Amino acid sequence: MAFDLFSRVALREDFPKHKLQQGDIATIVDHHPVEDAEDGYSLEVFNGIGETIAVLVVSESQIEPLMKNEVLHIRILDEAV
Repeated sequence: MAFDLFSRVALREDFPKHKLQQGDIATIVDHHPVEDAEDGYSLEVFNGIGETIAVLVVSESQIEPLMKNEVLHIRILDEAV
């Protein structure tokens, strides 16, 4: 497993069904190991006040770790994708 449970990650691509964009931040809430294939992760995405706005399952290649030289910013969800 490349990512620890409950760590925060960034999305590497848009997820229009959930109104999420590349770079949005999510929390890993479960790991789905797959033998001879790419592992998956369940993610929970929160709004600015901590309410859950989406739960989705992604492959490991669809997320990336947060880096110490990155700055988070806020966007309006209605303007997503």
